[in-house]
Amino acid sequence: MPKANPDRLFVAHKPAGIGSNRFLGQIKRKYGVKKAGFSGTLDPFASGVLIMAFGKYTKLFRFLKKAPKSYRATLWLGAYSETLDIEKISEVATLPPFHETAIEDALMQLGGEITYLPPKYSAKKIDGKRAYALMRNNEAVTMREVTSFVHEIRLLHYRHPFVTFEVTVSEGTYVRSLGEMIARKLGCDGALSMLERLHEGAFYYEEEKALDPLAYLDMEENFYLADHEDLKLGRKLRVTDFQKQNEAIYLVQYDTHFAIIEIRDGLVKYLLNGVNYADIVKKER
Repeated sequence: MPKANPDRLFVAHKPAGIGSNRFLGQIKRKYGVKKAGFSGTLDPFASGVLIMAFGKYTKLFRFLKKAPKSYRATLWLGAYSETLDIEKISEVATLPPFHETAIEDALMQLGGEITYLPPKYSAKKIDGKRAYALMRNNEAVTMREVTSFVHEIRLLHYRHPFVTFEVTVSEGTYVRSLGEMIARKLGCDGALSMLERLHEGAFYYEEEKALDPLAYLDMEENFYLADHEDLKLGRKLRVTDFQKQNEAIYLVQYDTHFAIIEIRDGLVKYLLNGVNYADIVKKER
């Protein structure tokens, strides 16, 4: 069994057919850790990149550069599913083949900024409750439109009735909804039969190797000009003791440690502090 350090950031590859929480349990048992978490839930039928962390690094998720994201998906034309994937297919229509140019045109219409309805079977919250939970309880669900940005979409393969494509999108995009939109542009129903997340920002699967967290943080670096012992001991900090004093969230490195602080309304607040970065990186390498 691999021996894990208390704090660790890495990328795992979730297989299809298992929920993200169950997969997290497998990872915790594999490495023998108790405190672990992941960012960006994947549906049970989906596979691919899942950002994971142990220990204090579980607090880093909201600060990481996780966009844009790329996916590979296969759309089953003619299949109807409430979940927009293979989990609840209730009807399959037999369709004549489409010309490949029609498929490509349908994909190209999704480039740029798009507005659409998320799937009703999703983790989107409605009045504090998950939409999928409401659906499973047979409660009324009214989804609100969301906006996403499609950076790139391209056809990989079309063998009727299956269309395989790759798409690069902004964070929070529902690829199942993109599949539904493509099918509608072709005048039919459609559901995803396969979905794989290829990467999130610069996060790619590399055999679960430990990552340098500082290389993936989405913030400016700031410099503390006073005694670094203040940071080590978690003392109250003054805005005037920082090189940059604009309101923002900053990374601050000191000695062998780092902190994430926020300057707001003339005050400095710790968001994360006391991680011994040098020891962790040295051990993992």
